[in-house]
Amino acid sequence: MFEELKREVHRAHLILERYNLVAYTSGNVSLRVEGEKVIIKPSGVPYDRFKPEDLVIVNLEGNKIEGELKPSVDTATHLYIYRNLDWVNSIIHTHSTFVTVFAMMEKSIPVLCTAHADVFGAEIPLTEYAPVGSEAIGRATLNVLNKAGVVILRKHGALILGKSLEDAIKKAIFMEEVAKASYFALMSGRIEPLPREEVEKLYNQYHTKYGQSK
Repeated sequence: MFEELKREVHRAHLILERYNLVAYTSGNVSLRVEGEKVIIKPSGVPYDRFKPEDLVIVNLEGNKIEGELKPSVDTATHLYIYRNLDWVNSIIHTHSTFVTVFAMMEKSIPVLCTAHADVFGAEIPLTEYAPVGSEAIGRATLNVLNKAGVVILRKHGALILGKSLEDAIKKAIFMEEVAKASYFALMSGRIEPLPREEVEKLYNQYHTKYGQSK
């Protein structure tokens, strides 16, 4: 079932590994299909042994539809978000280095540069602490989620929500790049965020004019 989509979700995991956003068994990608089903990474499978056929399919209530392995321990978090946000069709969870540094420092990331404004259009917010393996992280995410579509999980890592799989991958890559640059900038002293009006202008320009027309 959904063999081509499984290959796309598998590819997404390998892209995250290539960009050093995940390591060994950490992190996961999910994709909503047909509105009511979700393809998600199995729990605890190292990336060098991970195959498309290992992916698990569950419904929005968490019942397994297909797959020999257990789904990710973060499945309940993913499903809570899918049930509550119709626009979300892909979710990525990472423990990428610089985002996790902000998670440990318990700090959000202000809009300090144009790249941040372009992609996210708002500060990257910090959630309250929530335990792994339940809907709690999903609830904490929705409590602070803004137009950026990404959050820093306090003392944990990152959660990225996308309209599509490619949208989520792009956000995950840019989130770590923004976190890295912001960390070094903030360590150098007091840095003023971009004015809100400029952030809005850059965000709108990027999302309406950047790239190739379809």
